[in-house]
Amino acid sequence: MAYRHLFFDLDHTLWDFDANSRHTLQHLYETLELHTRGVDDFDRFHQQYLGHNERLWERYRKGFIKQEELRVKRMWLSLLDFKIADENLAKTLSVAFLDLLPTRNQLFPHTREILEYLRDKQYQLHLITNGFEEVQHHKLQAANLTAFFQQVITSEKANALKPHRAIFEYALSASGAELAESIMIGDSLEVDIKGAFDAGMDQIHVNHLDGNKLPIEGNIYPTHTVFGLEELKAIF
Repeated sequence: MAYRHLFFDLDHTLWDFDANSRHTLQHLYETLELHTRGVDDFDRFHQQYLGHNERLWERYRKGFIKQEELRVKRMWLSLLDFKIADENLAKTLSVAFLDLLPTRNQLFPHTREILEYLRDKQYQLHLITNGFEEVQHHKLQAANLTAFFQQVITSEKANALKPHRAIFEYALSASGAELAESIMIGDSLEVDIKGAFDAGMDQIHVNHLDGNKLPIEGNIYPTHTVFGLEELKAIF
């Protein structure tokens, strides 16, 4: 297949969300002295946040909640796990977290190396991300990745969220890409891979975590699976 347009996911694929969120929450835990407010175990607080964030993002993708509810509720629920029902603190955490998180710049291994490799081989690189418009652009700037991508398609800009077909169609239109020459590269089977498959686009599952090649719903396998970004060189 003669691919020309490569569409990357950002969070959990190139930008290490878990590591960056941990560093951000650790900073807020210390500066807001959350240990004095009843959050007596930072590691548990961080794990609770990750779980709530993932579940709320799923509800957000399905249209059950709005953006602001997602932002505040993930903090509110994490505090409730420590029996802290403090709405003002949850809002303070939410605002401070979104101010600080995009300034973090920890990437997965070989991110910059593979982007330079693909750019040098004349591939057209783009992003399709469900992240918030302003936040995602700040992440790219802080990580010095902006120059690699010709189009940054956010769910806010496209008015559609992965895995819905509409965001992939918007991305193809915005980039001037043909479906047959395009491929989606992401970490989530349910969001990136299934979404691209339903849109008729080939896919690469970047499996950073468990090393297993898993089928998507309906026993559909990704076009390719890699277990680290450096393995993309074998495909391109």
